[in-house]
Amino acid sequence: MIRVIQWATGSMGRTALRRIIDAPHLELAGVHVYSAAKAGQDAGTIARRPETGILATNDIADTLAIDADVVLHTPRITLPYEAMAEDVIRLLESGKNVVSTAGFHWPQAHGAAYADRLHAAALRGGVTLAGVGVQPGVVVERLTLAATAMCSTIERIEIRETVDASAMASPEFVFGLMGLGSDPAVSDIRTGPLAALYSTLFSEVLHFSADAMGSHVERIDPHHDLVLAPAEIIIPAGTIRPGHVAATHWRWTAHLANGVAMTLAILWTADPTLHGDGTTGHWIVDITGRPNVRMTLDIHEGDPAAPPTRALTDATMAVAIRAIPDVVAAPPGLFAYQPQGVWQA
Repeated sequence: MIRVIQWATGSMGRTALRRIIDAPHLELAGVHVYSAAKAGQDAGTIARRPETGILATNDIADTLAIDADVVLHTPRITLPYEAMAEDVIRLLESGKNVVSTAGFHWPQAHGAAYADRLHAAALRGGVTLAGVGVQPGVVVERLTLAATAMCSTIERIEIRETVDASAMASPEFVFGLMGLGSDPAVSDIRTGPLAALYSTLFSEVLHFSADAMGSHVERIDPHHDLVLAPAEIIIPAGTIRPGHVAATHWRWTAHLANGVAMTLAILWTADPTLHGDGTTGHWIVDITGRPNVRMTLDIHEGDPAAPPTRALTDATMAVAIRAIPDVVAAPPGLFAYQPQGVWQA
Protein backbone atom coordinates (compact mmCIF):
# COMPACT_ATOMS: atom_id res chain seq x y z
CA MET A 1 0.00 0.00 0.00
CA ILE A 2 1.41 3.41 -1.03
CA ARG A 3 0.66 6.26 1.36
CA VAL A 4 -0.23 9.45 -0.54
CA ILE A 5 -0.62 13.10 0.43
CA GLN A 6 -2.88 15.10 -1.89
CA TRP A 7 -1.53 18.63 -2.35
CA ALA A 8 -4.19 21.20 -3.36
CA THR A 9 -7.90 20.61 -3.85
CA GLY A 10 -8.98 22.73 -6.78
CA SER A 11 -10.76 21.09 -9.72
CA MET A 12 -7.76 18.89 -10.50
CA GLY A 13 -7.01 18.22 -6.86
CA ARG A 14 -10.54 17.14 -5.96
CA THR A 15 -10.51 14.65 -8.81
CA ALA A 16 -7.11 13.40 -7.65
CA LEU A 17 -8.40 13.09 -4.09
CA ARG A 18 -11.33 10.94 -5.21
CA ARG A 19 -9.00 8.71 -7.25
CA ILE A 20 -6.69 8.23 -4.25
CA ILE A 21 -9.58 7.41 -1.90
CA ASP A 22 -11.03 4.92 -4.41
CA ALA A 23 -7.75 3.22 -5.44
CA PRO A 24 -7.18 -0.14 -3.73
CA HIS A 25 -3.37 0.19 -3.95
CA LEU A 26 -3.25 3.71 -2.44
CA GLU A 27 -3.86 4.95 1.09
CA LEU A 28 -4.66 8.59 1.75
CA ALA A 29 -2.21 9.92 4.35
CA GLY A 30 -2.93 13.64 4.27
CA VAL A 31 -4.39 16.60 2.40
CA HIS A 32 -2.71 19.98 1.98
CA VAL A 33 -4.95 22.93 1.12
CA TYR A 34 -4.30 26.62 0.53
CA SER A 35 -7.46 28.13 2.00
CA ALA A 36 -8.20 28.52 5.68
CA ALA A 37 -11.84 27.62 4.93
CA LYS A 38 -10.87 24.08 3.89
CA ALA A 39 -8.37 23.52 6.68
CA GLY A 40 -9.78 21.09 9.24
CA GLN A 41 -12.32 19.61 6.84
CA ASP A 42 -12.39 15.85 6.33
CA ALA A 43 -10.93 14.75 3.00
CA GLY A 44 -14.13 12.86 2.26
CA THR A 45 -16.16 16.05 2.60
CA ILE A 46 -13.86 17.88 0.17
CA ALA A 47 -13.96 15.00 -2.32
CA ARG A 48 -17.70 14.26 -1.91
CA ARG A 49 -16.91 10.87 -0.46
CA PRO A 50 -17.67 9.31 2.95
CA GLU A 51 -15.56 10.69 5.78
CA THR A 52 -12.01 9.32 5.86
CA GLY A 53 -10.73 10.56 9.21
CA ILE A 54 -8.03 12.52 7.35
CA LEU A 55 -8.31 16.25 8.03
CA ALA A 56 -6.94 18.84 5.62
CA THR A 57 -4.24 21.27 6.74
CA ASN A 58 -2.90 24.50 5.28
CA ASP A 59 0.23 24.38 7.45
CA ILE A 60 3.18 23.06 5.45
CA ALA A 61 4.99 22.08 8.65
CA ASP A 62 2.11 19.72 9.45
CA THR A 63 2.22 18.30 5.93
CA LEU A 64 5.98 17.75 6.08
CA ALA A 65 5.54 15.81 9.33
CA ILE A 66 3.09 13.29 7.82
CA ASP A 67 4.42 9.78 7.24
CA ALA A 68 3.84 9.30 3.50
CA ASP A 69 5.54 7.78 0.48
CA VAL A 70 4.51 10.34 -2.12
CA VAL A 71 2.85 13.72 -2.61
CA LEU A 72 0.47 14.14 -5.54
CA HIS A 73 1.14 17.80 -6.25
CA THR A 74 -1.69 19.40 -8.27
CA PRO A 75 -1.76 23.16 -7.62
CA ARG A 76 -2.66 25.61 -10.35
CA ILE A 77 0.48 26.72 -12.16
CA THR A 78 1.80 30.02 -10.81
CA LEU A 79 3.47 33.23 -11.86
CA PRO A 80 6.42 33.09 -11.93
CA TYR A 81 6.95 29.50 -13.00
CA GLU A 82 9.65 28.76 -10.43
CA ALA A 83 7.53 29.95 -7.49
CA MET A 84 6.50 26.39 -6.54
CA ALA A 85 10.04 25.04 -6.45
CA GLU A 86 10.61 25.94 -2.79
CA ASP A 87 7.65 23.90 -1.56
CA VAL A 88 8.66 20.96 -3.75
CA ILE A 89 12.23 21.09 -2.46
CA ARG A 90 10.97 20.96 1.14
CA LEU A 91 8.74 17.99 0.32
CA LEU A 92 11.64 16.13 -1.30
CA GLU A 93 14.01 16.86 1.57
CA SER A 94 11.40 15.49 3.99
CA GLY A 95 11.71 12.10 2.28
CA LYS A 96 8.59 12.23 0.12
CA ASN A 97 8.48 11.42 -3.57
CA VAL A 98 6.64 14.09 -5.57
CA VAL A 99 4.43 13.56 -8.63
CA SER A 100 3.46 16.99 -9.96
CA THR A 101 1.01 18.12 -12.64
CA ALA A 102 2.22 21.72 -12.32
CA GLY A 103 5.58 21.58 -14.08
CA PHE A 104 8.88 19.82 -13.33
CA HIS A 105 8.60 17.75 -16.54
CA TRP A 106 12.22 18.36 -17.62
CA PRO A 107 13.97 20.77 -15.22
CA GLN A 108 17.19 20.39 -17.18
CA ALA A 109 15.69 22.78 -19.76
CA HIS A 110 16.32 25.68 -17.38
CA GLY A 111 19.98 25.06 -16.73
CA ALA A 112 22.03 23.59 -13.93
CA ALA A 113 21.22 26.24 -11.32
CA TYR A 114 17.53 25.27 -11.38
CA ALA A 115 17.71 21.55 -12.08
CA ASP A 116 20.58 20.83 -9.70
CA ARG A 117 18.70 22.26 -6.70
CA LEU A 118 15.78 19.94 -7.34
CA HIS A 119 18.04 16.97 -8.02
CA ALA A 120 20.11 17.60 -4.88
CA ALA A 121 16.96 17.88 -2.75
CA ALA A 122 15.71 14.55 -4.10
CA LEU A 123 19.03 12.90 -3.33
CA ARG A 124 19.06 14.31 0.22
CA GLY A 125 15.61 12.89 0.79
CA GLY A 126 16.33 9.63 -1.01
CA VAL A 127 13.29 10.21 -3.23
CA THR A 128 12.21 11.11 -6.77
CA LEU A 129 10.55 14.08 -8.50
CA ALA A 130 8.42 13.67 -11.63
CA GLY A 131 6.35 16.13 -13.64
CA VAL A 132 3.47 14.40 -15.43
CA GLY A 133 0.34 15.28 -17.38
CA VAL A 134 -1.29 15.08 -20.78
CA GLN A 135 0.35 18.16 -22.35
CA PRO A 136 3.10 18.49 -21.29
CA GLY A 137 3.64 14.84 -20.44
CA VAL A 138 2.04 12.47 -22.94
CA VAL A 139 1.08 14.06 -26.27
CA VAL A 140 4.62 14.97 -27.32
CA GLU A 141 6.91 13.06 -24.99
CA ARG A 142 5.22 9.64 -25.17
CA LEU A 143 3.11 9.67 -28.36
CA THR A 144 4.69 12.02 -30.90
CA LEU A 145 8.23 10.87 -30.20
CA ALA A 146 7.15 7.23 -30.44
CA ALA A 147 5.67 7.97 -33.87
CA THR A 148 9.03 9.22 -35.15
CA ALA A 149 10.16 5.58 -35.22
CA MET A 150 8.21 5.25 -38.49
CA CYS A 151 10.42 7.80 -40.27
CA SER A 152 13.78 7.28 -41.91
CA THR A 153 14.33 11.04 -42.15
CA ILE A 154 12.66 13.99 -40.39
CA GLU A 155 12.68 17.66 -41.35
CA ARG A 156 9.95 19.10 -39.14
CA ILE A 157 7.67 18.13 -36.28
CA GLU A 158 4.61 20.29 -35.57
CA ILE A 159 2.15 19.81 -32.70
CA ARG A 160 -0.99 21.95 -32.75
CA GLU A 161 -3.26 22.06 -29.71
CA THR A 162 -6.70 23.68 -29.38
CA VAL A 163 -8.33 24.39 -26.04
CA ASP A 164 -11.94 25.60 -26.01
CA ALA A 165 -12.57 27.92 -23.05
CA SER A 166 -16.18 28.75 -24.03
CA ALA A 167 -17.60 26.49 -21.29
CA MET A 168 -14.99 27.11 -18.58
CA ALA A 169 -16.40 28.72 -15.45
CA SER A 170 -13.29 29.92 -13.59
CA PRO A 171 -12.58 33.64 -14.18
CA GLU A 172 -9.19 33.28 -12.48
CA PHE A 173 -8.16 30.62 -14.97
CA VAL A 174 -9.75 32.00 -18.16
CA PHE A 175 -8.95 35.67 -17.63
CA GLY A 176 -5.87 35.21 -15.48
CA LEU A 177 -3.81 32.23 -16.60
CA MET A 178 -5.20 32.04 -20.14
CA GLY A 179 -5.03 35.79 -20.70
CA LEU A 180 -8.43 36.05 -22.35
CA GLY A 181 -10.37 39.29 -21.96
CA SER A 182 -7.25 41.42 -21.66
CA ASP A 183 -6.98 44.76 -23.46
CA PRO A 184 -3.96 44.77 -25.82
CA ALA A 185 -4.03 48.56 -25.87
CA VAL A 186 -3.21 48.51 -22.15
CA SER A 187 -0.96 45.44 -21.92
CA ASP A 188 0.23 43.05 -24.61
CA ILE A 189 0.30 39.62 -22.97
CA ARG A 190 2.61 38.34 -25.72
CA THR A 191 5.51 40.14 -24.08
CA GLY A 192 4.48 40.05 -20.41
CA PRO A 193 4.61 37.59 -17.52
CA LEU A 194 2.19 35.12 -19.15
CA ALA A 195 4.43 34.78 -22.19
CA ALA A 196 7.41 34.17 -19.90
CA LEU A 197 5.44 31.59 -17.89
CA TYR A 198 4.37 29.52 -20.88
CA SER A 199 7.68 29.88 -22.68
CA THR A 200 9.38 28.44 -19.60
CA LEU A 201 6.86 25.60 -19.16
CA PHE A 202 6.69 24.48 -22.79
CA SER A 203 10.41 24.84 -23.40
CA GLU A 204 10.70 21.70 -21.26
CA VAL A 205 8.78 19.75 -23.94
CA LEU A 206 11.11 20.98 -26.67
CA HIS A 207 14.32 20.31 -24.73
CA PHE A 208 13.12 16.86 -23.67
CA SER A 209 12.27 15.99 -27.29
CA ALA A 210 15.66 17.14 -28.52
CA ASP A 211 17.39 15.04 -25.87
CA ALA A 212 15.29 11.97 -26.76
CA MET A 213 16.37 12.36 -30.40
CA GLY A 214 20.03 12.48 -29.39
CA SER A 215 20.33 16.20 -30.05
CA HIS A 216 19.93 19.56 -28.33
CA VAL A 217 18.09 22.84 -28.84
CA GLU A 218 20.17 25.54 -30.52
CA ARG A 219 17.49 28.23 -30.25
CA ILE A 220 13.75 28.70 -29.73
CA ASP A 221 11.88 31.28 -31.79
CA PRO A 222 8.56 32.50 -30.34
CA HIS A 223 5.73 33.75 -32.52
CA HIS A 224 2.50 34.63 -30.72
CA ASP A 225 -0.76 36.05 -32.11
CA LEU A 226 -3.89 37.49 -30.52
CA VAL A 227 -7.43 37.28 -31.86
CA LEU A 228 -9.62 40.16 -30.71
CA ALA A 229 -13.34 39.86 -30.06
CA PRO A 230 -15.35 41.34 -32.98
CA ALA A 231 -18.33 41.73 -30.65
CA GLU A 232 -19.19 41.05 -27.02
CA ILE A 233 -18.62 37.40 -26.07
CA ILE A 234 -20.40 36.05 -22.99
CA ILE A 235 -19.05 32.81 -21.50
CA PRO A 236 -19.53 31.23 -18.04
CA ALA A 237 -16.31 32.81 -16.78
CA GLY A 238 -17.49 36.31 -17.68
CA THR A 239 -17.74 38.77 -20.56
CA ILE A 240 -15.12 39.60 -23.17
CA ARG A 241 -15.59 43.10 -24.57
CA PRO A 242 -15.17 43.99 -28.26
CA GLY A 243 -11.52 44.62 -29.11
CA HIS A 244 -10.30 42.57 -26.16
CA VAL A 245 -8.49 39.25 -26.43
CA ALA A 246 -10.81 36.40 -27.45
CA ALA A 247 -8.06 33.92 -28.30
CA THR A 248 -4.34 33.49 -27.79
CA HIS A 249 -2.21 31.58 -30.26
CA TRP A 250 1.13 30.71 -28.69
CA ARG A 251 3.85 29.24 -30.93
CA TRP A 252 7.42 28.22 -30.27
CA THR A 253 9.76 26.73 -32.88
CA ALA A 254 12.86 24.96 -31.61
CA HIS A 255 15.76 24.56 -34.01
CA LEU A 256 17.63 21.38 -33.10
CA ALA A 257 21.28 20.69 -33.75
CA ASN A 258 20.29 17.62 -35.81
CA GLY A 259 18.50 19.88 -38.33
CA VAL A 260 14.94 19.21 -37.18
CA ALA A 261 12.61 22.18 -36.64
CA MET A 262 10.02 21.44 -33.94
CA THR A 263 6.98 23.69 -33.48
CA LEU A 264 4.61 23.64 -30.54
CA ALA A 265 1.45 25.69 -31.21
CA ILE A 266 -1.34 26.21 -28.67
CA LEU A 267 -4.64 27.95 -29.41
CA TRP A 268 -6.76 28.98 -26.44
CA THR A 269 -10.09 30.42 -27.49
CA ALA A 270 -13.33 31.72 -26.01
CA ASP A 271 -15.16 31.14 -29.30
CA PRO A 272 -14.12 28.31 -31.65
CA THR A 273 -16.13 29.81 -34.53
CA LEU A 274 -13.52 32.59 -34.75
CA HIS A 275 -11.09 30.07 -36.24
CA GLY A 276 -12.55 28.65 -39.42
CA ASP A 277 -14.28 25.29 -38.99
CA GLY A 278 -14.34 25.55 -35.21
CA THR A 279 -12.63 22.19 -34.67
CA THR A 280 -11.53 22.09 -31.04
CA GLY A 281 -10.53 19.89 -28.17
CA HIS A 282 -7.79 17.94 -29.88
CA TRP A 283 -4.19 17.78 -30.96
CA ILE A 284 -2.93 17.45 -34.52
CA VAL A 285 0.63 16.19 -34.99
CA ASP A 286 2.45 16.45 -38.32
CA ILE A 287 5.85 14.87 -38.83
CA THR A 288 7.39 15.92 -42.14
CA GLY A 289 10.00 13.54 -43.46
CA ARG A 290 10.16 10.21 -45.18
CA PRO A 291 7.38 9.24 -44.87
CA ASN A 292 5.14 12.01 -43.57
CA VAL A 293 3.08 11.08 -40.51
CA ARG A 294 -0.11 12.74 -39.24
CA MET A 295 -1.84 11.90 -35.96
CA THR A 296 -4.93 13.36 -34.32
CA LEU A 297 -5.92 12.93 -30.69
CA ASP A 298 -9.18 13.92 -29.07
CA ILE A 299 -10.11 13.68 -25.40
CA HIS A 300 -13.82 14.24 -24.89
CA GLU A 301 -16.58 13.66 -22.38
CA GLY A 302 -19.02 10.84 -23.08
CA ASP A 303 -21.68 12.21 -20.72
CA PRO A 304 -23.45 15.18 -22.40
CA ALA A 305 -24.54 16.49 -18.99
CA ALA A 306 -20.96 16.66 -17.68
CA PRO A 307 -18.81 19.78 -18.05
CA PRO A 308 -16.55 19.45 -21.13
CA THR A 309 -13.46 20.22 -19.04
CA ARG A 310 -13.99 17.02 -17.02
CA ALA A 311 -12.52 14.78 -19.72
CA LEU A 312 -9.11 16.45 -19.70
CA THR A 313 -9.11 16.59 -15.90
CA ASP A 314 -9.86 12.86 -15.76
CA ALA A 315 -7.12 12.11 -18.30
CA THR A 316 -4.54 14.20 -16.44
CA MET A 317 -5.31 12.56 -13.12
CA ALA A 318 -5.25 9.09 -14.70
CA VAL A 319 -1.71 9.78 -15.92
CA ALA A 320 -0.69 11.07 -12.49
CA ILE A 321 -2.20 8.19 -10.51
CA ARG A 322 -0.65 5.65 -12.88
CA ALA A 323 2.76 7.29 -12.42
CA ILE A 324 2.78 6.97 -8.62
CA PRO A 325 4.08 3.36 -8.38
CA ASP A 326 6.70 4.02 -11.06
CA VAL A 327 8.00 7.14 -9.32
CA VAL A 328 8.06 5.48 -5.89
CA ALA A 329 10.04 2.56 -7.35
CA ALA A 330 12.49 4.77 -9.30
CA PRO A 331 15.98 5.58 -8.01
CA PRO A 332 16.34 8.95 -6.25
CA GLY A 333 16.60 11.98 -8.52
CA LEU A 334 14.62 13.40 -11.43
CA PHE A 335 12.24 11.09 -13.29
CA ALA A 336 10.72 11.23 -16.78
CA TYR A 337 9.20 8.50 -18.92
CA GLN A 338 11.60 7.74 -21.77
CA PRO A 339 10.08 6.82 -25.15
CA GLN A 340 11.54 3.80 -26.91
CA GLY A 341 12.82 3.59 -30.48
CA VAL A 342 12.81 7.34 -31.12
CA TRP A 343 14.17 8.55 -34.48
CA GLN A 344 17.70 9.89 -34.41
CA ALA A 345 19.70 11.48 -37.21
